[in-house]
Amino acid sequence: MQRIAIFPGSFDPFTRGHEALVGQALRLFDRVIIGIGNNLEKSGLLTVENRRRLIADLYADEPRIEARIYTGLTGDFARQAGACAILRGVRNTTDFEYERTMEAANHRIYPDITTVMLFTPSEVADIASSTVREVLAFGRTVDEFMPRGIHIEDYL
Repeated sequence: MQRIAIFPGSFDPFTRGHEALVGQALRLFDRVIIGIGNNLEKSGLLTVENRRRLIADLYADEPRIEARIYTGLTGDFARQAGACAILRGVRNTTDFEYERTMEAANHRIYPDITTVMLFTPSEVADIASSTVREVLAFGRTVDEFMPRGIHIEDYL
């Protein structure tokens, strides 16, 4: 039986920090499904389909990773995917407090799915999608925040 984890988020855009967490997860799980939440009430930098395409392009040579778009509760998505775990990245204490609260709620509703919190490596812990969006809004390059070989302009 494969150990499948989902890594949910908005990924607007997917950054080097996200990439580092996926790398850690691949050492723990057989497959990682990157779940791109589709909040129909929000508009972001990238369309949800372009977020999926960016991630699929990045991991085109890694068959253990898949990018999927989903709506609804993350726990429902995890069950539908056959996942045993939900991955969450923690950069700082603020992230930890938020994720701990979410874990408690998910555990009540989905006791069969374990939340696994991974610490973002320090060299990329300062990278946030919101920072990338803000830097782009001021016309600056964001290459240092993006995974190698990914050019955000190709997905705008």
